[in-house]
Amino acid sequence: MSDDPRRVALTLLRRIEDEGAFANLVVPSTLDRSDLSRSDRAMVTDLVYGTTRLRRACDALVDRHISSSPDAATRRILRLGAYQWGWGGVPAHAAVHETVSLAPRRVRGFVNAVLRRTVEGPPPSELKWPSLASQLSVPDWIYDLYVDEVGAEAAVASLARMNVPPAPVVRDDGYVQDRASTWVAAAVGAQPGELILDLCAAPGGKATALAASGATVVAADLRTQRAGLIAENAHRLGYSSDQLSVIAADGTLPPFAESQFDAVLLDAPCSGLGALRRRPDSRWRVEPRDVDVLSSLQQALIESATMLVKPGGRFVYSVCTINASESIDHGISSGWEVDDVPPEGQWQRFGHGWRVLPHDADTDGMVLMRYRRVA
Repeated sequence: MSDDPRRVALTLLRRIEDEGAFANLVVPSTLDRSDLSRSDRAMVTDLVYGTTRLRRACDALVDRHISSSPDAATRRILRLGAYQWGWGGVPAHAAVHETVSLAPRRVRGFVNAVLRRTVEGPPPSELKWPSLASQLSVPDWIYDLYVDEVGAEAAVASLARMNVPPAPVVRDDGYVQDRASTWVAAAVGAQPGELILDLCAAPGGKATALAASGATVVAADLRTQRAGLIAENAHRLGYSSDQLSVIAADGTLPPFAESQFDAVLLDAPCSGLGALRRRPDSRWRVEPRDVDVLSSLQQALIESATMLVKPGGRFVYSVCTINASESIDHGISSGWEVDDVPPEGQWQRFGHGWRVLPHDADTDGMVLMRYRRVA
């Protein structure tokens, strides 16, 4: 593997853009196999995540100096150079020179000319942007969805916050987890001796947090590989299979008896529109129709999950997005009451649930809903 962090970053960007690799998986796995220094690994991570998050903004920065759009490989190199100068803190000369050296000879002159004109122009903070969506580096539909859901001011604040790398939050047991996710686990109210199901549990952050309470936890996920991630995390944190058991199972057809669990947590598959900074490629991968498909899946999971809760037990639903169609618009069968006690954390009331926006507490944007079975 190349020992040039910029070249490693460019290779990873190609895998993400052309091969559909997920940044949060391919970056750490590649760096684990590399001989790069700690500082070079940090540089690769910043270049890949930053260039991916700000893809549209990078394009806007260089497109003022391009008369006809280049091929995808050349476009990728231009984005990498634009990110380094515009947001990565790299001096103009180094951003241009080091990036040009990555270009094939046939386009090196073009890349050099475009990047030199770019760094001679106004920086991002002074640029007249084509649109707010372009400046915030999201597709128009995501910007419009945020405005519709939370209003223009909060939309801009939320989307801008998701362009800033998240500060790591380390639990007492060493697990790194977004703070809002720790609040979701706390909202289950797990107690010693209880039997609790985490129905869509990978990679296992919430399941291990539940096990820390002394409850017996069953963690399920659809795919065997993802279930394996839960098992690895449980083992690393010292949980036995008696404390936290893991199975691969379809949450819409769960292999459990009805009314078996004291509590069920459903952190449902969702569009991830509240977690765009941790999943930088999601903003370019998710499409409007995906929200409708996921909404249908979420409703099916809710119907399956609620059947597994004992009378008097709890059902907790969460998603790392902020839109009503994937959260409070969902129905729940009769025989349930809403838990109105404010949960731990900086949540704001949202319909019959609770919501935190990314800029509220520097967390993922999430929605949480809690119910108690009364019949």
